[in-house]
Amino acid sequence: MVELTIEVPEEAFSALRETSERFAAEMRFAAAVQWYQEGRISGSKAGQIAGMTRLEFLDELARRQIDVIKVDLGALRRELAGG
Repeated sequence: MVELTIEVPEEAFSALRETSERFAAEMRFAAAVQWYQEGRISGSKAGQIAGMTRLEFLDELARRQIDVIKVDLGALRRELAGG
């Protein structure tokens, strides 16, 4: 595993009422969500980045009401029309 170090103002933790460990977990989850929404990584890889299984990651998305399914309306219309 690669370890990254970033500098975050100490006030950020008190403002968010988070420990540094929880803040780091939230950052990993946020990055995983972003890259998953962009289609850059799979659900399994997103879960791995977030420190979860794929199913736990998808459950957490649902719990937080985060929409990640993108539909190409043109492609959907063609598919529904049988073409």
